[in-house]
Amino acid sequence: MEAHADELGPIDVVVIGYAADAPMTGDAIPMLLDLVDRRIVRVLDVLFVVKDRDGTWSGFEASGLGERDVGDLAVFEGASSGLLGDDDAAAAADAIEPGTAAVMIVYENRWVGPLAAAIRRNGGTLLGFERVPMEALLESLDAAEAAV
Repeated sequence: MEAHADELGPIDVVVIGYAADAPMTGDAIPMLLDLVDRRIVRVLDVLFVVKDRDGTWSGFEASGLGERDVGDLAVFEGASSGLLGDDDAAAAADAIEPGTAAVMIVYENRWVGPLAAAIRRNGGTLLGFERVPMEALLESLDAAEAAV
């Protein structure tokens, strides 16, 4: 996975929690794979976290696992850039309830890479990327709608 800094898009981490009784239908995986196939995102890391009923947890990569273990996410076997580690797994474990699981996915927003490179060629500098929390967006939209 060779890449040059001027060609990379911003990197995001998503943590998805699953309740013990979650149906885990796999409906989301084809959507993620479609984004990968269309080169909109590139999955760099996948890390699973399982928290036992007694509160102990374990984190593991999608390596040597089959669909029985991780479902359709087995397609990302070996996706490991080294960006996720034990501290990240511990943080995810802290965020989930005993008896549940989570998956952490690190991905590059590839669609930004060519735009960022063009900005740099034109003397611009990308100063940062910031995620707007969904709740803040919804509150802002509600306020704008109420003002009309």
